[in-house]
Amino acid sequence: MRSNIVWGLAGAAAAALALGVGELVGGLLGGPSLIAAVGAIVIELQPPGAKDLMVTLFGEADKVILETVTAIAAIAIGGVLGVLARRDVRIANAGIVAFGVIAFLAAMRDPLTDTLAAAVTAGLAVAAGLFGLGQLLPRLRAGAQPAADPDPAVSAPVAALERRRFLAFSGTLLAAGAVTAVLGRFLTLQLPPVTAPQPIPSPGQSLPPVPAGAALDVPGITPIVVPNDAFYRIDTRLTVPRLDAQTWTMRIHGMVEREVTLTYADLVAMPLVERYVTIACVSNEVGGNLVGNAKWTGVPLVPVLELAGVRPEASQLVGRSFDGWTAGFPTAHLGGAGSDAMIALQMNDEVLPARHGFPARLIVPGLFGYVSATKWLTEIELTTLEAFDAYWVPLGWAKEAPILTQSRIDVPGRGDAVTAGSVVAAGVAWAPTRGISRVEVQLDEGPWQTAQLSVPLSGAAWVQWQAGVEMGAGQHTLRVRATDGTGTTQPAERTPPAPDGARGYHEVRVSAG
Repeated sequence: MRSNIVWGLAGAAAAALALGVGELVGGLLGGPSLIAAVGAIVIELQPPGAKDLMVTLFGEADKVILETVTAIAAIAIGGVLGVLARRDVRIANAGIVAFGVIAFLAAMRDPLTDTLAAAVTAGLAVAAGLFGLGQLLPRLRAGAQPAADPDPAVSAPVAALERRRFLAFSGTLLAAGAVTAVLGRFLTLQLPPVTAPQPIPSPGQSLPPVPAGAALDVPGITPIVVPNDAFYRIDTRLTVPRLDAQTWTMRIHGMVEREVTLTYADLVAMPLVERYVTIACVSNEVGGNLVGNAKWTGVPLVPVLELAGVRPEASQLVGRSFDGWTAGFPTAHLGGAGSDAMIALQMNDEVLPARHGFPARLIVPGLFGYVSATKWLTEIELTTLEAFDAYWVPLGWAKEAPILTQSRIDVPGRGDAVTAGSVVAAGVAWAPTRGISRVEVQLDEGPWQTAQLSVPLSGAAWVQWQAGVEMGAGQHTLRVRATDGTGTTQPAERTPPAPDGARGYHEVRVSAG
């Protein structure tokens, strides 16, 4: 029982208990998640290419994976501290306290973190870790047979009993850590939906209901308007911020004639518009699901900027989130394809969900989200393209990033078995601000066949498509390509998402019989 393995087990169990208690207390207080706080530092320190790799491997589950890895790493470090405790328990205790301090400081980096809640959370987590270690180490020592025992026949069974007690107690602490961590995260996710501090009036420019022909009747096809709870979410936040709309403000500054600060009430009082806009993440692989279409309601961005008087030399608009995250795009885009850009307050006729940017976010048609779609918006800065690089640019992503012309096969899915004969293929295609003029499908190496398109909701929204394809028995490859409103067809050559979006045809292998 004196091996490093069991000493490491003691440290790991104590660390697991500390993490679990920290998550539970954070959930009960509505305060910080210490795991998420440390994970946020990992995100900030990520090397170029890390984001693309994580999203490629795990998609929207990248946050869960990062938090899981962070927790495992903390438990492993706890194991190291347990081994060090074999020499001097004070080293392990100091390590637990140090990690509590680091977690507290990490939590305080978030502008929404309450100092008292963070201190209580970190303090109780440290106390739990010290308690666990203090309970395990005596059991561990008691499980070791004394070197000089006058009656080994008596001492050996006693030592064996103590070993069993140690292992049972270690397992109990590990289980308690896991259960409390899951419970804490459950409590965090059970926060009520956000509510606007005042009613949002009907838009002056409202849209009619989805017209006939805008949605194709094909089972399994992606909805023409994606519900809020099914809409993709990619951002750098491990927890969903919940800003207070009553105290929230948005500041417009930089290369303007006058600084302007607007409240939520100010925005609600302005003329509102509705627009169908498809947005996409630059990390979306060919055929991926990090793209969606919604009806957005908000204040047109250009008139808001006119309140501040944008100077002619300002060539970049930088949106800044409450936590300092930034996205930037050319101001020239607002004079052309992006003229319908807005500060969105609603999504699909509901108050903007917290996970999608409440109280307000930017929606800029035609640009990938990492350069435009700032969530939890608190600042708009006017500057030049040369003077500032937004968050993702130094990490290797392109500074200017129009959404590419892309298409996807939804049905049949990859690896599906279908009945030989006429098979309905269907999916979506998008080229926001340019529109889709044609979608074609190809079976194996046969000729390209033109698909039927749905009625477009807007020039900034995607369309659905469908085509009947004759399949004989056997294995087949089905491909799709789209042509946008400018006559440009998406290229066949596959490229990765970095640095400005994935290219290539989406294809699926199916079997007919």
